[in-house]
Amino acid sequence: MNLKVAYIMSRFPHLPETFILREMMEVERQGGQISLYPLMIQNQTVVHPEALNWIPRANRFPWMSEEILQSNWKFLSSHPAQYAALVWKALWGNLSSPNFFLRALAIFPKAVCMAERMKAEGINHIHAHYATHPALAAWIIHRLTGIPYSITVHAHDIYVDRTMLGPKIRDAAFVAAISEFNKQFIAKHLGKWTLDKTHIIHCGIQPEKYRQAERKGSERFEIVSIGSLQPYKGQRYLIESCANLRDQGLNFRCRIIGGGELLSDLKNLVAARNLEDHVVLTGPQTQDAVSTMLSEADCYIQPSVVTSSGKMEGIPVALMEAMACGLPVVATNISGIPELVRPGETGWLVPEKEARKLAETIAEIIAHPAEARRRSQAGRELVYREFNLQKNSEELLFLFANSANAQETKNKIAQA
Repeated sequence: MNLKVAYIMSRFPHLPETFILREMMEVERQGGQISLYPLMIQNQTVVHPEALNWIPRANRFPWMSEEILQSNWKFLSSHPAQYAALVWKALWGNLSSPNFFLRALAIFPKAVCMAERMKAEGINHIHAHYATHPALAAWIIHRLTGIPYSITVHAHDIYVDRTMLGPKIRDAAFVAAISEFNKQFIAKHLGKWTLDKTHIIHCGIQPEKYRQAERKGSERFEIVSIGSLQPYKGQRYLIESCANLRDQGLNFRCRIIGGGELLSDLKNLVAARNLEDHVVLTGPQTQDAVSTMLSEADCYIQPSVVTSSGKMEGIPVALMEAMACGLPVVATNISGIPELVRPGETGWLVPEKEARKLAETIAEIIAHPAEARRRSQAGRELVYREFNLQKNSEELLFLFANSANAQETKNKIAQA
């Protein structure tokens, strides 16, 4: 079979979601054919060079167009009962959440048009990244065409708002969970029936592309943290811990890489704590620039928290990147992070929102370089072994092919 997989995501290109881009590239390298179906094409000031080749390939759908109107009229006129029932199910299923309801209204006509284009293209499997709006689009297309779909569940898409999560998971050919924590989380909220169809497929990186960090032996200790500047990333606690380290008289610099809604607030916090000589907010950076900064660092920090809405990390890819560089890492003990950062083995875990404890742990790493090297080496080996993009993409491609083959067999039986 010529395997053609349509990838659906909310936005493309989206700098914080480089892991999706890498996955698509690796699946294609291994023989799959990818068609890109983002719900929205967005303009970004910083775009990874690898994404530039994919932008012209992306199927573009405005919120409304002549093509969308024609697709919907075509399906409505030929299958009025099915169309009406599907509209009702999509809207009724999202009625409990005003945000999801409005998005369903906007997504439905676009998804009908996507369905027609996918059928014409010969797509035989759909993969949605995130169980929110991309999964809804995949569910609608599946209901219209019978093309099987799967979902990768990450973090906020299951932790915060689980509107219509049950039907989307139930109708999926399979679910890819980025952690054991996510697999069990879904089972806890939907039932044990989800366990059999949920496969743990970590977001992977290409470890060989990350240079081993070179200890410069300089007096200044270099700290790096990567993440969009949002509340659940917890950068404010890292900044507070830097004030504590400064007060201890330690010589260090902390670079926080990323852009986002909290940029102004974090700048103000740096100024209020008189940390301009110690903390640098670099803004968003390309993958090459990030790789360079990691290779120059002495330590990596992931100060993530759980917000009042329940929003939190899954397993941050940036942690994998840091560990691939052989850096000692410190992260908070939430969600799936302990599956990667194993205390006493591959790094250090600290309680969330405890800046003083975070500062104590960084000071411990500075004071005990031999132990830091031991854990960082074990962390590097773990990433190579279990968070390897090539290995994990092979498993995903195998599941895509199984799904497509099963549907093809089903179609042949129905036609016989």
